[in-house]
Amino acid sequence: MKKIPSFNNIVSKVELNPRKPLFSSLNKDIPASIVVFLVALPLCLGIALASGAPLLSGLISGIVGGLVIGSVSMSSVSVSGPAASLTAVVLASIASLGSFEVFLMAVVLGGIFQFVLGILKAGLIADYMPSNIIKGLLAAIGIILIIAQIPYALGIEATVESYLDPDIGFLSQVQPAFWNFIDSLTAGALLISGLSLAIMIFWDRSPLKNFKLLPPALVVVILGVLLNFIFEYIMPSLHLNSAHLVNIPKIDHFSELLTFPDFSAITNPEVWGVAITITLIASIASLLAIEAADEIDPHKRKTPPNRELVAQGIGNTITGLVGGIPITSVIVRSSVNINAGNETKLSTILHGVFLLLSVLFLSSILNLIPLSSLAAILLVIGYKLASWDVVLTMFKKGWNQFIPFVVTVVAIILTDLLIGIFIGSLVSIFFLLRSNYHNAFFIENTKIFKGETIRLELANEVSFFNKASIKNTLWNVPPKSTVIIDATFASYIDHDVLEIFEDFEDTFAKEHDINLSIIGLKEKYSVGKELEFVKGEIQESKEKSTPEEIFEYMKEGNQRYIDGKLVSRRLRNKELMDFINAPPLATVLNCIDMREPLNVLMNTGIGDLIPIRTAGNLADQEVIRSIEVACKKQGAKFILLMGNSANKIYAEALKDFMQGRISYISPLIEDAVKALNISAQDIVMEKIFEVADTITQWNLEESKRRIVSENNYLKTEIGQGRIGMASAFFNRQTGKITFSELYSVPTKVSFQD
Repeated sequence: MKKIPSFNNIVSKVELNPRKPLFSSLNKDIPASIVVFLVALPLCLGIALASGAPLLSGLISGIVGGLVIGSVSMSSVSVSGPAASLTAVVLASIASLGSFEVFLMAVVLGGIFQFVLGILKAGLIADYMPSNIIKGLLAAIGIILIIAQIPYALGIEATVESYLDPDIGFLSQVQPAFWNFIDSLTAGALLISGLSLAIMIFWDRSPLKNFKLLPPALVVVILGVLLNFIFEYIMPSLHLNSAHLVNIPKIDHFSELLTFPDFSAITNPEVWGVAITITLIASIASLLAIEAADEIDPHKRKTPPNRELVAQGIGNTITGLVGGIPITSVIVRSSVNINAGNETKLSTILHGVFLLLSVLFLSSILNLIPLSSLAAILLVIGYKLASWDVVLTMFKKGWNQFIPFVVTVVAIILTDLLIGIFIGSLVSIFFLLRSNYHNAFFIENTKIFKGETIRLELANEVSFFNKASIKNTLWNVPPKSTVIIDATFASYIDHDVLEIFEDFEDTFAKEHDINLSIIGLKEKYSVGKELEFVKGEIQESKEKSTPEEIFEYMKEGNQRYIDGKLVSRRLRNKELMDFINAPPLATVLNCIDMREPLNVLMNTGIGDLIPIRTAGNLADQEVIRSIEVACKKQGAKFILLMGNSANKIYAEALKDFMQGRISYISPLIEDAVKALNISAQDIVMEKIFEVADTITQWNLEESKRRIVSENNYLKTEIGQGRIGMASAFFNRQTGKITFSELYSVPTKVSFQD
């Protein structure tokens, strides 16, 4: 017989996210690559401008991102290039290292580090960076972008270093920068940036958004060039000179395109610090970007994160060697690529080819672009990163998300990117520890047993961080209490926590007469002695509980159910047997129409309730006999007669009654209909469940009367307070159970033994 291959073997031979061949969709990939090129061209120039780097370096990064990373990466949709997330790092690093060539050495090292991370399969590092820190990082970058582009948007003739000294801090420069703005405004730049901002803001709100081959960033660049030509011949006072225009040196030979790093700087510790910063930020940004791109990919293809780190590492190493600024996967360009209809990574590679051709043959044309046009593009990008909607969204997530977000933003602006992320991460860790402090266990505090009973159900993982909260809880247990520590479903318990349990058992519990039971500990968590569940003592405690205590226990349990604060009752077979061997607390009579689990509705323990189900809520002789056995033989000390709203069995019986038919379920409502004087004419279909609820309530009261009048044992025990009895009505819409008062046997009844 031929052996059938296993599913695992089949999966190992078939790619779960099949990718189309590179040249299989030229009709879609070529147009998409043109759109991405038109978007990437001004962004490469603008980001280099914001980074304080040569404008040509931004184009080099775009070329490498398309040709190199596009070829090595396994992503079908991601587009890499210079990113806004690294502008602050590049700006500050170039100034602190003293030259662009030294900075390039840091980029090379950063690329090598990224490559090593990919080889070591560190692609999951982004999963451990809190999202509020990432959003704070992006928002801070947005604010820095806005501040950095204001001089260019207003046409101030000054270098970036003159107005944004990274050694002083942004806020301390706001006031002097403002007066420099007033004195140095250029009318032509103001007009171009104003019109460009209007186009960028309102483009997606107009029919122009349907022109996919005409992105707004390209329109802004073309408009800026045309307006400056018009100014030159019609309004010379508005014409922008070369100080306000892109300045890319003319490339006569390919070698002129390249700038090489200063390899002698490899021994400089500060270079290594910058390299590590680039590695961390670029890696996290790229991993987050490909995750977002995969999410919007219509084919839902999955990009291997470790392969992406390898690709980004190779790309950054090469871009550093030839004179480019750091590269990441960029969600803006990736989303443009997807929206333009690309199918394979060929569109990414071709956009790099188009960027290379534009640098080699179109540099003179690129130098006609006003800096104010690029500034307008970056101002809009900056606002999107730090918009009010971003702040409001974080605020709605709660203080534990919002405070680290705000701290990260402020810290990055006042210090630098690495220190800001470090400070924000510390604050985020504080809130994480604070959350873990309270989430190590669930607490149930009841008084149904002898003294006070506290049940601690441990969470799935109990770490060292939970040590303080557990010890604080246990050492505040009242004397003579019963404490149950349930570790049944804890997959990990730290050794320090186990020592707390041992100390509590050996000292505190003995000195304060506390009955301790620990269940569910696995062998590998053994603290040197077996801690067993003390069945006999728990059974004795249950036997000494009073009907009043049991009644309050059920009421409190329903309130926990309503509040969503249930103590789960998950038990394996061994522990389940421990519970059902102890005496029950109550027996509950309810209709078979009610299928909701009683122990959930009243949050009782396994085996605490003995359900007796019947059609309707009337207690006949057989049901009363079952209740007697539950109390006399099994030890239940409470009888609860429970009805429920929207009882379909009663509703069906009422429909028969309305139509004058007698069916097999008619006896369930017969006595109630007579006692309540209900006629067929009184019932309408729209309110049939209201009548059913009324009958349910009557049958519950009638069942109480029958129990004490037809069973001598029960009426004696109830009359002398050894057994309690009450009725309850469960509202299916709200989950609330309305309990009656404890039933009191009329004094005229004579009791018999």
